[in-house]
Amino acid sequence: MHALRLLRAAVFAVVCVTASMAMHVLAQGAPVAPGVLAGAMPPVAVGAYFLARRQRGFGALMGASFATQYGLHLWFSAGMAPPQLEHPHGGGLSVGLFMLLVHVATGLLSAYWLERGESGLAVLLRLLVASVLTLLVWRAPAIAHPVAPPARGDDRVSFVTRLLAAAVSRRGPPGAFSVI
Repeated sequence: MHALRLLRAAVFAVVCVTASMAMHVLAQGAPVAPGVLAGAMPPVAVGAYFLARRQRGFGALMGASFATQYGLHLWFSAGMAPPQLEHPHGGGLSVGLFMLLVHVATGLLSAYWLERGESGLAVLLRLLVASVLTLLVWRAPAIAHPVAPPARGDDRVSFVTRLLAAAVSRRGPPGAFSVI
């Protein structure tokens, strides 16, 4: 499981740092050196690795994304070449406000992607486990001696029945509209 968590953290670091760098360059207008970009990947990957221990809610992910965006902004700003000012007014407050909005938007988008990805991965893993268990139970060897059916008043439901009931999809029209 650690390998999957490490892979998820690495992919997130590449996507997060690249998106943040692209938006930072868009707002600032100056390129980021490749060494600065490469130096931002390990801390983001380590943070993502520790956050990926369990499924997090949107609030926790948003806080982590904003903190990451703030750190990346400081890191990129320290490592950028000074912008070449083509306009005499230089930007001033509007550039700073645009930079803030860009990083806030990137943080919100990152948190949303993470939250939806976490939810999707959790659903996929649950379905995978349920499918494997169903196949194992279904393919289990038959018992050598016959088993007496449970007494009529027995309300217990078998494990296989509960497992299959959980796996049944209830999609489709309501029963009243069914043609069958």
